[in-house]
Amino acid sequence: MTITTVVAFGLVILGGAATISVTYPARVRAQLTDQAAAASRHLTTMIDNQRFPGQIPPQGDVRLLQIVDDQGRVLVSSRRLEGRPPLTRARPTGGDSRVDDRVCAGSHCMVIVGTSNRATVYGPVVAYAAMEEPFMVNSPLLPALLFGSSALLLALMGWGTWYGVGRVLAPVERIRQALERFSAEDLSGRVEVPSTGDEVAELAATANETLNRLENAVERQRRFVSDASHELRTPISGLMVRLEAGMEERTEADWRAALDDVQRLADIVQDLLLMARLDAGAPVSQERFDLGRMVKDESGRRPCRLSLTLDVEPGVYVQGNRLRLARLFTNLLSNADRYGDSMVRVVVRGHGDEAVLEVVDDGPGIPPEMRERVFERFTRLDRTRSRDAGGTGLGLPIARDIARDHGGDLSVGDGPQTRLVLRLPRA
Repeated sequence: MTITTVVAFGLVILGGAATISVTYPARVRAQLTDQAAAASRHLTTMIDNQRFPGQIPPQGDVRLLQIVDDQGRVLVSSRRLEGRPPLTRARPTGGDSRVDDRVCAGSHCMVIVGTSNRATVYGPVVAYAAMEEPFMVNSPLLPALLFGSSALLLALMGWGTWYGVGRVLAPVERIRQALERFSAEDLSGRVEVPSTGDEVAELAATANETLNRLENAVERQRRFVSDASHELRTPISGLMVRLEAGMEERTEADWRAALDDVQRLADIVQDLLLMARLDAGAPVSQERFDLGRMVKDESGRRPCRLSLTLDVEPGVYVQGNRLRLARLFTNLLSNADRYGDSMVRVVVRGHGDEAVLEVVDDGPGIPPEMRERVFERFTRLDRTRSRDAGGTGLGLPIARDIARDHGGDLSVGDGPQTRLVLRLPRA
């Protein structure tokens, strides 16, 4: 940033200094020439009908004035030129009434303008007016001063940019160093948020929010791996025991139990694969379909242990992947059929811009403090919802992930009965 600033402004400032050093003397001389020309013209009109009784009075800022005849004799002059020879020997020629000249003596220079008048009280004369050039116009100090000031300004600008940008980026560097110390093993630390209230403070706050989400994700991943290992170890251990026993006794009950363990193992692996696809966020095909029709079709395909009642409002359309939403519904239906006592009721209705699907069973219910925990992976409640009742502990987490993947949500409704409520945007 400092190099870019110095180079960019250096081109502008040094270019300006070079332009000024070249054009300033010519511009000053032009202005002095204009003043001298005006004074010279005015002087010629003053001697049309009268002579000066003494010295020529100053004409504005012009104080160097002379009237010279055709023989080069000074007839009258201003006070500063009293007794001096003519300012210049240049005279108008070729029919011109004006002559411009520049005379230098060392570093002291002046611009001279002469205007001729053939009909004056003095006879044919030339009225000269001169302006002294400022010292800096002809001095080598002008370029040195310009370029020296430019270099000093660039140096100050470079230091200011370095210091200012450094002050601005210092919190960013501290954030970078803090983030560099984090690892997957320890995400408990946080970045210091500056009290400036600017974009850097917002960056630090965003970094802390990201760390919070990352820590939660890593913790969920660790818990998921631990729970998955435990869940897989149980059927595998039971399968090994039954297979070892089956090799000796070969009873039908042992083989059937082993088959159940294999089926349970396959269900867990299938659910884990589905959750991995949901976590990856892979795109899936979507279509517009009637939610109530899908519920009727899936209810007819799956036999229920309990009495099933459908209360379906027609024409409640949603946009989504039919297979995944069907999996969501069958998970809810299986959960209700597994834990209900005597009946399961399914309701589909439209509510404003939402499509609502409710699955209700008359089982033991879910305590209010546990209504979010049931959506954690491998979470089961008390012994009434234990592994002995079947299930992988992934049905409800998968259902909620599918719902949120479709822009909706799945929650546990209020009431003494277990009521799972799905809300989706209506198509």
